[in-house]
Amino acid sequence: MTIGPAVDVRPAPIPAPIVLEGRDVRVVALDPAAHGDALFESTAGRKHADLWTYMFDGPFPHRAAFDAAVRRWSDSQDPFFYAIVDRASGLARGRAALMRIEPAHRVIEVGSILYSPRLQRTRGATEAMYLLARYVFEELGYRRYEWKCNALNEASRAAAIRLGFTFEGVFRQHMIVKDRNRDTAWYSIIDAEWPARKARFERWLSPENFDAEGRQRTPLSAIEIA
Repeated sequence: MTIGPAVDVRPAPIPAPIVLEGRDVRVVALDPAAHGDALFESTAGRKHADLWTYMFDGPFPHRAAFDAAVRRWSDSQDPFFYAIVDRASGLARGRAALMRIEPAHRVIEVGSILYSPRLQRTRGATEAMYLLARYVFEELGYRRYEWKCNALNEASRAAAIRLGFTFEGVFRQHMIVKDRNRDTAWYSIIDAEWPARKARFERWLSPENFDAEGRQRTPLSAIEIA
């Protein structure tokens, strides 16, 4: 009989309200008082309804419902929500969560990612994903880092591949979300793969990869994983 290799069976720690510092963004535990105003202004209201198409909740056209949701997110331990704060302005421009946390198996997912238009397609948007991945692998010691999304969400699927996740398949009729079927596309990075993906992130994030106007010289998708 063939069985898998033995592994370290010590459980991983759960995510904590720490500060992850980058050049362009800071990733911090979500705080309604500190982040609610900026997040409502940049992600909620009728003009941002499209941001919530594939989310489990939202959109939030009214402030009271949004504030109640932010309080729920900040009180939650799984998902554990973080705000993505623009260092230049000091304002929250998005959020993301570490979720479906399985310390015994050292498996964790990054999800509930919501970027405002001001954060989308910026260096800080990618830097936030790098900071969370580094935290998961190097500080918390997880073995498997997952990305899941609605199989119809082409933007999220493209982002997963660009960020170095491996596509693993589609779970058909996996969920019912907002009264609609959701087939779920699964992606992952495992701990043995992280060093090469980390090097790729850091090469792209290097100041030398951007010109004086902040334009990238080499796209992340063009940098091969060693």
